Amino acid sequence: MTTMTGKANDHLLMLKKYAYLLVLLTPLSMLASYALWRTTQDDFWLWLTPAIVFILVPVLEQLIGRDSDNINEETQFEDLSKQRYYRWLIILCAPLYLLTLAAGAWAFSTQIEGWLAQLAWVFSMGTTGAVIAINVGHELIHKNTKLERFAGGCLLAMVCYAGFKVEHVRGHHVWVSTPNDPSSSRFGQSLYHFWPRAVWHNTMNAWRLEHQRLRRRQLPFWRNELIGWYSLSAVLGGIMLMIWGVDGLLFFLVQSLIAFGFLEVINYIEHYGLARREQDNGRYEKTNVTHSWNSNFLLTNVLLFQLQRHSDHHAFPQRRYQVLRHHDESPQLPAGYATMILIALIPPLWFRIMNPRVERYYDQAS
Repeated sequence: MTTMTGKANDHLLMLKKYAYLLVLLTPLSMLASYALWRTTQDDFWLWLTPAIVFILVPVLEQLIGRDSDNINEETQFEDLSKQRYYRWLIILCAPLYLLTLAAGAWAFSTQIEGWLAQLAWVFSMGTTGAVIAINVGHELIHKNTKLERFAGGCLLAMVCYAGFKVEHVRGHHVWVSTPNDPSSSRFGQSLYHFWPRAVWHNTMNAWRLEHQRLRRRQLPFWRNELIGWYSLSAVLGGIMLMIWGVDGLLFFLVQSLIAFGFLEVINYIEHYGLARREQDNGRYEKTNVTHSWNSNFLLTNVLLFQLQRHSDHHAFPQRRYQVLRHHDESPQLPAGYATMILIALIPPLWFRIMNPRVERYYDQAS
């Protein structure tokens, strides 16, 4: 690890502090997309948000470069961890996404016509959902305050994937990089083999884990938190159906599918080919920074609240995003998540790029 010191440290921390406002990029790009479409009547503009995320961001991240510097643990960790700015920035993403979702449903149902134009718009909403509802929801459900966990659950409910709140914390983080984890992709497994199995098993496992919790604590079935979160999803869908009809409900469901679809693509990327060793006692070694792929491209990291410092997150899951660290000893992705998603969609290209990296990493570690 490389620890920053002195003025360079302060300047980079200040840059990152306000660069996290890039979370506004996708909802603002949707607003710009709609305004340009209304002005020009050219459906091309309805693709603006995914074009920014999957074309502009990958280009800019290569130009801006990497960030492998870390905070000073002794002098900065406690202060940064307690600053309310970082906490409220992600909590307020819940009402932000709700407003964006409502505006998106209105435009989809009453303004935008033609299936190609509507497809572009709902894909833009799903991309925004992946960046805000899924990514920020993931950060919040790990935290130790009721308000943060509640906001995280609300965000996940807005994309109909509330089971992630249970399964990710009590399933994925326990079994990551082992054969017991459906969210850890195997060496040689394609995205198209991984994705449906991950969605199905993670959803079913969330219900199983909640059932076990209720039985262990002798609680009634209605204390199952998934009932509440999926009921919230149903209420949101019902409201959209009442206000905007079938188009409103369709918009809500499809943007959800796209958003949590991206989540499982990222899960595929984050642990591909990595494995925890099974010990003589039958248990797996403790999770450490070698069991997740790390990516230190600065632009994508601030856009995603340092989700790409995933190695540190799995080793220390309650560390807040602003103090996550880069580890040189972690396996390193060749690009940020936006680029890696595009590569993962083409299995021969993915295997050609990633398989040698997995093999080389373990050859060097042995």
